[in-house]
Amino acid sequence: MSEDRHPFLQGLSKHRGAPPTIIVIFGASGDLTARKLIPALYNLGLDNLLPGDFHLIGYGRKPIPDEEFQADAEKDIEKFSRRPLNTDIWPQIKGNIHYHAGGYDDPKAFEELREKCLDIENKSGRDLQFVFYISTPPTVFKPILENLGSSGLAAHGKGTALASKMIIEKPFGRDLATAQELNRIIANQFDEQQVYRIDHYLGKETVQDLMVLRFANTIFEPIWNRRYVDCVQITVAEDLGVGTRGGYYDTSGATRDMLQNHTMQLLALTAMEAPVSLGAEDIRDEKVKLLKSILPLKLDPKEGDAVRAQYSEGLIGGEKVPAYMDEKDIPATSSTETFAAIRFSINNWRWQGVPFYLRSGKRLARRVSEIAIQFKQPPGGLFTDPSRFDMASNTLVIQIQPDEGTTLLMNSKIPGLETRTQPVKMHFRYATTFGSNTPEAYERLILDAMVGDSTLFIRGDETETSWKLYTPLLEYWEKCGRKGLDTYACGSWGPLSADRLLWDSNHEWRRAGP
Repeated sequence: MSEDRHPFLQGLSKHRGAPPTIIVIFGASGDLTARKLIPALYNLGLDNLLPGDFHLIGYGRKPIPDEEFQADAEKDIEKFSRRPLNTDIWPQIKGNIHYHAGGYDDPKAFEELREKCLDIENKSGRDLQFVFYISTPPTVFKPILENLGSSGLAAHGKGTALASKMIIEKPFGRDLATAQELNRIIANQFDEQQVYRIDHYLGKETVQDLMVLRFANTIFEPIWNRRYVDCVQITVAEDLGVGTRGGYYDTSGATRDMLQNHTMQLLALTAMEAPVSLGAEDIRDEKVKLLKSILPLKLDPKEGDAVRAQYSEGLIGGEKVPAYMDEKDIPATSSTETFAAIRFSINNWRWQGVPFYLRSGKRLARRVSEIAIQFKQPPGGLFTDPSRFDMASNTLVIQIQPDEGTTLLMNSKIPGLETRTQPVKMHFRYATTFGSNTPEAYERLILDAMVGDSTLFIRGDETETSWKLYTPLLEYWEKCGRKGLDTYACGSWGPLSADRLLWDSNHEWRRAGP
């Protein structure tokens, strides 16, 4: 164990017994592989969490010698890893990195990939599990999945503890119909227990801590319901624009890009009932039950549950930035939303009458992701005089990024000879308590997939349940075109119409962040 580990973590076991594994990354030359996957695997190796018999095969269309792929991986680690390159550990990993060139729709290339994997397995003298990581555009999901099936790679080790596994990046469809079709294609080649739909938000420490916060602290669970909670706000905000991804983003938008997946995961974990155990299926069952209890969105343009907008020009960090419609590769008729806000109502005993507000957008005031649970004001009028008492609703804020931690907003007396109050914040930060070198989300998720723990991955029926909520809204917006599409200035917190969404219930958006 590294001697520079935080003292609070010394003595804790870091080993979860990943079996001997070959990981094949489809899309090996892509940005995600360079920025996240290669550094994540390196850091797992640095922490002695990779199995002793571990091999990585990068798969891509362009022919690349193994030595070049290894050199590129080394550069990626030096540039993007949270820890520097260790010249003792890296050579041990580097020697087991390979590259395989082929088309995603080329059955022969997959047959050759199978022979390469079996050759590595034979040379190792033991059975290996095959893990396939699909990090490609969704347009090639289908041929990859079908070729994994026809080549026999999907069935490798089936019926044993070393059955092959498939990790697939979002998006899991564009609407309900495409999500169902993708799940059908997956089911033709893999059993559900072999499938790991990855949402990197679930690998973040604060998200993982949600269940501990709720169910391991008795001060919270008794008040985590409609009797005490006034509203819940979930914000996923970015200060960046679409940059060079304008062409792709215009086919997606804020709702598909963020709300339907990331924020729905946060909502489900915040609002679900306690599972009967920490088992993966028990937790995922409760998430699905919660999503099924959400009422359909009202689509009325005046009294509906959703608003959308595009950013206009404005200031970010004191610099002028262009409007969305002036960004590169954005068509003149685009009705794609760069901001969306949703008001959900949950039809169950715990949350009846408590609005859940979700918002996400680009070019907002700051980059931040958080869950804010706002509690009801106590009855009575002891501190209602605004000239003497500055009061705020008690709010528990779970900050997911950039500074992972938890904040409790309380009211306190100001020191002095007369009774005056002001809100104060109690902060807990992961970096302060546990050290700043926290594992990144992909490290946890890749390790979980290798050991077969699907707790932090999304089940097929969960994706379909979420799309059932969003598909009618997206179809309605598509029908409306630019009609009803609001605008907001870069550097703001969104359009006025998003504020109106809360006014009916006497709520207002909090200024997200510390």
